[in-house]
Amino acid sequence: MKFPGSEVDSMGVTLGVVVLTMGNRPAELRALLDSVEAQEGSDSGVRTVVLGQGVELPELPGWVDAVELPENLGIPGGRNAGVERMRERGGTEVLVVLDDDGLLPRTDTFRLIREAFEQDPRLGIVSFRIADETGFTQRRHVPRLGKSDPMQSGPVTTFLGGGHAIRMSVIDQVGPFPAPFFYAHEETDFAWRALDAGWGIDYRADMVLQHPRTDPARHAAYYRMTARNRVWLAKRHLPAPLVPVYLTSWIAYTLLRRPPMDGLKAWWGGFFEGVRVPCPPRRPMRWSTVRRMAQLGRPPIF
Repeated sequence: MKFPGSEVDSMGVTLGVVVLTMGNRPAELRALLDSVEAQEGSDSGVRTVVLGQGVELPELPGWVDAVELPENLGIPGGRNAGVERMRERGGTEVLVVLDDDGLLPRTDTFRLIREAFEQDPRLGIVSFRIADETGFTQRRHVPRLGKSDPMQSGPVTTFLGGGHAIRMSVIDQVGPFPAPFFYAHEETDFAWRALDAGWGIDYRADMVLQHPRTDPARHAAYYRMTARNRVWLAKRHLPAPLVPVYLTSWIAYTLLRRPPMDGLKAWWGGFFEGVRVPCPPRRPMRWSTVRRMAQLGRPPIF
């Protein structure tokens, strides 16, 4: 596989790949890169950028653009750095973002991505199906409400951070990921802006990222950041009458899940941090976007 510089991909839509890493999963990262290299048409060159979040990167294949960031910018900040790297090189139309411990088990995923974006000029984002090594997809990895079939593809209102593809022109139009979020719900923030700008988001069951089954609550900061960022989402993007409805529904949902006492304490701390600390800009979505999200099965009240 060759590193393509600014060459045009002969297969149509030009793809670029961004992978963030903390440097602590070198074997998994190498397996992911091997699966990228194995994609159909990869001999035409798919620019791949690996960004070390404040760490020294392990030895990587020569076709990988290795970037060592001076500090950990968080997930949205790191993705923004990857976008800027792609812009510097030029020629990328669709950005594919992958977790460093993921794997592309199918070799036709890049072809499917190209076809999806070529066939629908208003498609802005594609969300992959995330499954473990047995093929099982956790409920939280299906971006729809209810007991939705993970094998059913279709339009959705958000996307999965660990495996997705975004048209670069969408980023140009709606702006970068919200770096202050650092972790959690940055995809929803971006998705709401994209929907409000008229772009579509599709969940595709046939585009698979194999990923170990995990519990997000394993991270100490999970409860605080999820609560804080939910409040910031509402303050940044919802029409004023919906802000208390959205936040009340998430308070109720959190209490019904009965998190451990230390987790609940951290959650409330994050909630009031979100209320107290601003995260501009505030740009409420249009009511027509609220209606469109409701038609897609997920109005922005939960």
